[in-house]
Amino acid sequence: MGTTKKQDFDQETNAIAEICKALGHPTRMQIMTLLWNKNHRTCGEIVTLIPLAQSTISKHLLELKKADLLNVKNIGKKTIYSIEVEKIQVLKKYFTNYLSNKLLSNEIEIVKPSPIPKIKKVAKLHLKQHNYQFPSKKNNISQSDTELS
Repeated sequence: MGTTKKQDFDQETNAIAEICKALGHPTRMQIMTLLWNKNHRTCGEIVTLIPLAQSTISKHLLELKKADLLNVKNIGKKTIYSIEVEKIQVLKKYFTNYLSNKLLSNEIEIVKPSPIPKIKKVAKLHLKQHNYQFPSKKNNISQSDTELS
């Protein structure tokens, strides 16, 4: 059995990874978009807007809740979901820093992409170009052709 290397990352990196993991499904992205457009929605409202089963939406809401991307309020029998803006701000800050550092490094060091080498075209081989007949038969064919002419 092999051993797995375990590397400890800082708390911010782990938090960003958890957020990205939770947002790594198109349905969860759609749920977050719906909540961003109109915060404080129930599961039933989300189900009417996304054509999936209620149980499927509930599972995706649970994953978003585990990543602390949603606030959940229980009012009577209804559960109301809203976005945890603080977590989104952490994600925004991370990507803003990442992109600004990336842009700065691109401005400092402009690297031209290496040209793509041209591939030589190989002549197509056809079996018709090759005569796999015996030499004696080949001669007979050419003699009969000459006799007809």
